[in-house]
Amino acid sequence: MKAIILAAGQGTRLRPLTDDKPKCLVELAGKPLLDHQLEVLRAAGVDDIHVVAGYRADQLDRPDFTRHINERFAETNMVSTLFAANSVMTGEDDLIISYGDIVFEPRVLAALQAVDAPIGLAVDREWQRYWAARMDDPLADAETLRLADGDRIIELGKKPESYADIQGQYTGLIKIRADHVAWLPQVWRAMDRAASYDGKDYDNMYMTSFVQHLIDKGWEARAAFVDNGWAEIDCETDLLVAPDFWRCL
Repeated sequence: MKAIILAAGQGTRLRPLTDDKPKCLVELAGKPLLDHQLEVLRAAGVDDIHVVAGYRADQLDRPDFTRHINERFAETNMVSTLFAANSVMTGEDDLIISYGDIVFEPRVLAALQAVDAPIGLAVDREWQRYWAARMDDPLADAETLRLADGDRIIELGKKPESYADIQGQYTGLIKIRADHVAWLPQVWRAMDRAASYDGKDYDNMYMTSFVQHLIDKGWEARAAFVDNGWAEIDCETDLLVAPDFWRCL
């Protein structure tokens, strides 16, 4: 199994902590976010790890993973960062895709690894409790996630009108089954570059918009349900809240 960690962004909402380092190197519980991820991945047998850098990429030149660089990190978004590592999307192995600003417990990764659909997404059923600890109005920040047949994801990443539109929250952790991995770059390149994707252009589309595109093209997506056990670090408040919902190895 391979893993690609998306760590090219500038982390502007975490300034001044990111004034001189990439977001994934901000420390939580005594070590960088990236190192927490690497430990969990390796403990689960995922040793072929790739990190896509951009902002302060010099600090991610390390021997314990393969570095790729999104040279256009300042003018593109996460999907473009993902495909800066398209050379490793060869299809021999399942592929884990992780945002660089999250941490997760082994049980979250294990739940995702157990999904056998073409797309697996780690989905937090207890998201509302976590969001309420992070912000005053959880609905203002959360995104839709609609399910059918229990765990089949049919919609994600939209602006919700009510809590009924959110049957769980996507965590930023994805698995693509091996037999679909090599198709990812082809699908991305074939998308209409003049179109708008949830209000963003092709270069700046959200990852959820790309996953929705795959679902709309017939790729089956299933949820790996978890109850907390992870954290997202967008601002300094998140660093304080994270230990209440995620346990360090």
